[in-house]
Amino acid sequence: MTDGITRLDRGRLAGLLLAEEELFERRHPRSQDLFERAKEHLLDGVPMNWMTRWAGPYPVFVADAAGPYFTCVDGIRYLDFCLGDTGAMTGHSPPASVAAIAEQLRRGITMMLPTEDAVLVAEELSARFGLPFWQVAMTATDANRFVIRLARHITRRPKILVFDWCYHGTVDETFITVTDGVAGPRPGNIGPPVDPSLTTKVIQFNDIAALEEALAPGDVACVLAEPAMTNIGIIHPDPGYHEALRKITRRTGTLLVIDETHTICTGPGGYTRTHGLDPDLFVLGKPIGSGIPCAVYGFTADVAERIRERWDYDTADVGGIGGTLSGNALAMAAMRATLRDVLNDAAYAETIPLAERFNAGVEGVIAEFGLPWIVKRLGCRTEYWFRPEPPRNGAEAAAAVDEELDRYMHLFALNRDILMTPFHNMALIAPGTTETDVDRHTEVFREAVRSLYG
Repeated sequence: MTDGITRLDRGRLAGLLLAEEELFERRHPRSQDLFERAKEHLLDGVPMNWMTRWAGPYPVFVADAAGPYFTCVDGIRYLDFCLGDTGAMTGHSPPASVAAIAEQLRRGITMMLPTEDAVLVAEELSARFGLPFWQVAMTATDANRFVIRLARHITRRPKILVFDWCYHGTVDETFITVTDGVAGPRPGNIGPPVDPSLTTKVIQFNDIAALEEALAPGDVACVLAEPAMTNIGIIHPDPGYHEALRKITRRTGTLLVIDETHTICTGPGGYTRTHGLDPDLFVLGKPIGSGIPCAVYGFTADVAERIRERWDYDTADVGGIGGTLSGNALAMAAMRATLRDVLNDAAYAETIPLAERFNAGVEGVIAEFGLPWIVKRLGCRTEYWFRPEPPRNGAEAAAAVDEELDRYMHLFALNRDILMTPFHNMALIAPGTTETDVDRHTEVFREAVRSLYG
């Protein structure tokens, strides 16, 4: 098989990329006008810095969105495979959630008091994920911060362990990587309060020997892990890895935290229920409220009892866990509707076969052009890689990143009315997506490859 990366004409790629940028600007004059206005009062012209990561010279400004589609201010209708980087995995504004949210808006938004929806949500979470006790946060970042604090508090251990090139939100302890065998701040880590190696151990995913060595001293409060890595691309666990992870954490008295914020794409009960995992604590955010900011974290009865034993209720409001808006009535109504009527068995029965179809289409193009690229899938999440073998850990995945080629493929799709996730070549399938939509992506992908190698 020909090496599709080394035989790529970089001069040709640069010229094609320039042409796509020019096409983007011709198609988006209204977005450009708004972007220029935005730069007067928004840093870099966007309300949140991640929005600078889009492939075009400026982001598309959205006018409206519904289901798996959105329309920009220039009147172009897009098929959305990004879906707010999982925040809108349910599709934009699903009717059942919108109805519950609108009803609750009229009845009160936040009171720092529970509603009946809180009970219904907790019951549903327990039934789905197998953990009996739950708490609510505003974001998965907050939920991860809180479980780390709780783990340190009840174990009286100072450190946590994460996997190289993981991402668990803007949690200080997790912005760590390994460079030339030395753990230190991840590239781009802005203003770290301390060197993260003081708080965190970092190892490669799927390395059982490294896990044994890191946990042996007994100073790690918890392992914080996605069950399959997704933020450096999809990296599946090796057979037997999760069994080893659970066995070693139990033997060393280390709590196991499973973060399913992205891997909820696996099924209604996430990777945890699909693959029979048994975490001590569990985190889920992003799509659980159909786009309303909310997240949850759950724990076993044993962990709950250990928390109660060391909990000072007189200082519960200033202990570093919780927040005035957490568990608000609007978020609870959104979660109740999302779990009951949107993020359910029927949705996955629709979206997972479409992700399989997406994979098959891309694989067909790769074979047609004889490229050493691969496609990976996790539930209704799928992506392609510019390498011949699946990476087994974050370091291998990071080494395979080709930013120029990534940008071209993203912008080529965007100029043909398909939005992919800007951070890597990932597509997430929402309910309402059709086979025609998926096949349209295959056609656009083929056009992009032909422009490079035809």
